[in-house]
Amino acid sequence: MKRPLDLRHIVSPALRDLIELAHLEDFDRVTEQVRNVRGCTRPVNLVGHTATLDAATRTVVRAYSTADEPTGRLLTTCGNRRASRCPACSRVYAADTYHLIKAGLSGGKTVAEDVRTHPRVFATLTAPSFGPVHNRPTTPSGKPLDCRCGQRHAEDAPALGTPLAPASYDYTGAVLWNAHAGALWARFTIYLRRELAAQLGITQTELKAALRVSFAKVAEYQKRGLVHFHAVIRLDGPKGHTTAPPPWATLGALDHAVRAAVRRAQLTIESDAVGERVIAWGDRIDVREIKALGDGELTDQKVAAYVAKYATKSAEGSGTVDRTLICRPCSGRGYTSGLDGFRDLCADCDGTGQAEPLRDLHVQQHVRQMIRTAWALGHLPEFADLKLWKWAHMLGFRGHFSTKSRAYSTTLGALRDVRRAWRTAQADAARTRAGHPTPDANTTLVTEVSWAYLASGYRPGEELLANQVRHDLAHTERLKTEGNPWQ
Repeated sequence: MKRPLDLRHIVSPALRDLIELAHLEDFDRVTEQVRNVRGCTRPVNLVGHTATLDAATRTVVRAYSTADEPTGRLLTTCGNRRASRCPACSRVYAADTYHLIKAGLSGGKTVAEDVRTHPRVFATLTAPSFGPVHNRPTTPSGKPLDCRCGQRHAEDAPALGTPLAPASYDYTGAVLWNAHAGALWARFTIYLRRELAAQLGITQTELKAALRVSFAKVAEYQKRGLVHFHAVIRLDGPKGHTTAPPPWATLGALDHAVRAAVRRAQLTIESDAVGERVIAWGDRIDVREIKALGDGELTDQKVAAYVAKYATKSAEGSGTVDRTLICRPCSGRGYTSGLDGFRDLCADCDGTGQAEPLRDLHVQQHVRQMIRTAWALGHLPEFADLKLWKWAHMLGFRGHFSTKSRAYSTTLGALRDVRRAWRTAQADAARTRAGHPTPDANTTLVTEVSWAYLASGYRPGEELLANQVRHDLAHTERLKTEGNPWQ
């Protein structure tokens, strides 16, 4: 009989827990689980079981249960795309986005390589001005110039993007523009097809029968707290990337249609509180041809890498917070309803509906004012459907950060299915090497699954193991980037 461990002399709770884990019967399995999630910041803890059976005989072919795990649970990745929340999972998301974008430019992943001959451009659509801000202008050669405030700002100057005159800055317009940016993009895609038809001298019905516009875009926050979009736009045949566009669908026609659609796309909103507002794109638009691999500065690989980089970023790049600001117990309402139907002031937020007072946020005054404006507008009846109070930490933007048209290329789901199938094949191969029988190819299999969420995060001792995994992965990545100095 083992004597119980006496760890009272060890001050660190994490070290005490690690020693306890090390004395489990299968500590190697503990470390294996931590390695499998590759340093995920906050893994999901599951309990349950799964079994694969022969449908005819009901014989168990494969079985797994968390009851057999040393810790009694299974660690799985959180899957968060935000680099600020989970660098490990965001790298996987960025890699998937890279392959998704690149497949639509160069082929692969069920997309024919002929797609690289289709007309395609890389367009950047920006927000309009809501007041002058501190910036860092440069000459055509890249030499920095003085800002309108008279100073020459450094690249990382905190003042960049903040208003020169905060009192006259249109914070309401800025928040409403962010809130409608996704709808404005949808309006842009409608006008893009209309402009293409007009440019080519055909009707929209004829255009749809002969041509399809495919795209993939990603949203990026500017320093001033406004989103702008980077988009790959491509012309295909009527069935998407599997068919070539007609000869008269040229790069010049696409370039002209994009610029014309940007000028025409508008949304008009009316409110008693803020009056009539026109939501439109800014004057600064960039449309460039995407060259074939190695034939120019803007190549397939560079565009895919650029888009993938921003797919894992969020509003925190503009200096805001990466968490919701609504009080969870009252869902931001400021009150809770009892069984008798009476409303009681929420004790957690004192009726403000805020998880933390906006005045206490560690952000710049410009960002705090945008958050306050979004919070105030969100409680107006005419803007209730926008739920701006829910998205105040995003400065009003509530759209998806990366989207694509249906026929652009493969999907993130398909990429994950391939990865899942590969892992299953690896597990089956390991079972075969261990001498376990494998089912016949003609056997019909059924799977019985039962899972339940237990918690999120690591045990203190596992956190130490995860830190080592992160260190090893970062070291390996550095060697890949810089080259191994020992070779």
